[in-house]
Amino acid sequence: MKVFRYYHPIEVRYGDLDPQGHVNNSKFLTYLEQARINFIRHLGLWAGDSFLDIGFILADVHIIYRAPILFGQEVRVGVRFARLGTKSLTMEYRIEDGQTGKEYATATTIQVAYDYRSKSTIQIPEHWRTTIEEYDQVEN
Repeated sequence: MKVFRYYHPIEVRYGDLDPQGHVNNSKFLTYLEQARINFIRHLGLWAGDSFLDIGFILADVHIIYRAPILFGQEVRVGVRFARLGTKSLTMEYRIEDGQTGKEYATATTIQVAYDYRSKSTIQIPEHWRTTIEEYDQVEN
């Protein structure tokens, strides 16, 4: 099994909780997004300035919930690229306890390379492809 080389820490906020006292399912999507955005910044694929330059748009999300997250737990999200197509990128995630490694959820997302100015899909830029392939061994 491939390992996660990148983890992003998550602060569980009081506002993330639902009436049952655990992190609401919708917040898991936010945690994935935080990890994804910070990961592409870490790789130098997006400088973090204009959101029109981010380079992709979310097309598909699958989450498998394994255990509830409670307030005060130390959480981190592992993220990696799993597959590169011509225009699409598949990413995998593991939301886990930062101390024990207990798995809270796993997820997969598909992003499509996208030009926000022309509002159209594009091919994955070659410098993205090279950077991603050097960092994560991915399927093509």
